[in-house]
Amino acid sequence: MKALVLDNIARSFGGLRAVNGVSLTAPSGRITGLIGPNGAGKTTVVNLITGLLKVTQGRILLGNQDVTEADATMLARAGVSRTFQNIRLISGASVLDNVVAGFHRHETSGTLANLLGLPSAIRERRALEARAEALLERFGMATLAKHPAGGLSYGHQRRIEMMRALAMEPAVLLLDEPVAGMNDNEAFSLADIFRTVAQQGVAVLLIEHNMRFVMSLCEHIYVLASGQLIAEGEPDAIGRNPKVIEAYLGA
Repeated sequence: MKALVLDNIARSFGGLRAVNGVSLTAPSGRITGLIGPNGAGKTTVVNLITGLLKVTQGRILLGNQDVTEADATMLARAGVSRTFQNIRLISGASVLDNVVAGFHRHETSGTLANLLGLPSAIRERRALEARAEALLERFGMATLAKHPAGGLSYGHQRRIEMMRALAMEPAVLLLDEPVAGMNDNEAFSLADIFRTVAQQGVAVLLIEHNMRFVMSLCEHIYVLASGQLIAEGEPDAIGRNPKVIEAYLGA
C-alpha cells in the first residue's frame, strides 16, 4: 500500500496564505489525525490532497509517486478517496445504489453495455451489488438497502458516505469530520470500522473536531492553526501541549 506525504505544501488565495508550509506523513496501516480550530485550514489541506485545489508550493507524494499536479479524477484512480463535511449523496437513489456508485473505479462494462443490458454488464452489476451489500452489513445498515438515502437520519447518511468512499478500495482514505453531528455512542461505534480499514493497509487521515474521538483512535496527530502546523506527536503529548491547549481548546 501507499503512504501519503505532504512536503512543505502551501496555498494562497490572493494575499491570504490559507495553508503555509505544511508537512505531514500518513503511513499505510495507520490512522493519522489532523486537528485544529475552525478556520485552521484543515479542509483546504484535504482539497489540496484530492486535487480540487492546486498547491502554490511544495509536493504531494503517494508512495513514491509525485501527484502534485494530478487532478481529482487521476487521484481517485490512483486510490485516493474522501468523505465530505457536507454530505453529498444521491438523495433520491436507494442506499444500495449510493454505495454501488462508489465502485465506479472498478467497473469494466462500458456505458453502451449497461444501456443495452448485456449479460456481462448484468453480471458485473450483480457482483458490485453483492460487494455493496457486504459493506452495508458491516455498517449495520443491511435492512435499509432499498430505502431512499435522502430520507434517512443524519447519522445514517454519514455512514452511507463512508461506505461509498470505502467502495473505491482506496490506498488513502481522507475522513473529513466523519462523526460531526453524532453523539458519542454513534461516533465510537465507527471506531472499530476505521481501525479495521487501517489494519488492511490503508493510510487513513482523520480530520475531526471531536477531540476524545481523535485521541482514542489516532497513533500520531498533527495540529493546524492559521494554516500552519503548531504541533505533532502522540495523543498524550498533544493533549498536554500548551500551544494546542491555547489554539484548539482555548486557554
